[in-house]
Amino acid sequence: MSSRLSKLKRWPSWFLMLVCAGVLMFLGTQRDSGPSTAQERIEAISQRLACPTCDGESVYESRSPGSQAIRQEITRQVADGVLTDGQIVRMIDDSYAADLKLIPSATGFDALIWVLPVAAFVAAVGGLIIVFRRWRREGSLVATQEDQILVTQARQDKD
Repeated sequence: MSSRLSKLKRWPSWFLMLVCAGVLMFLGTQRDSGPSTAQERIEAISQRLACPTCDGESVYESRSPGSQAIRQEITRQVADGVLTDGQIVRMIDDSYAADLKLIPSATGFDALIWVLPVAAFVAAVGGLIIVFRRWRREGSLVATQEDQILVTQARQDKD
């Protein structure tokens, strides 16, 4: 009875920790500590876009003419102050045939990029919990008489 009671006492604490972790993860994704100056905005936007001619470089890192033109357009748009950072990224990305976004959006089909790894991790942890519980319930396995006979015969054959 006391072991059953101790198990009941443990579950609320695990549930509370899970809720706290979820709330903290949600708050961490919602916190906006974005750039405050115009130059920081320009740098942040240019780090979100890929160079149209380079392989694996952002517009911020690249010194190619295409990246310089994109940085100038970003500077113009930030100076105008009409569009948000996301709108500037979308406008520049739409003006090129290739996909220039380095960070996938969190909506639509692109959201799977963010959701699938988390879902796989949760499924793996859940599977491990189920397997460990089953092992605990079954206890240690004991060899049967037939298993012992097979081992004895195998040892005799080996000698």
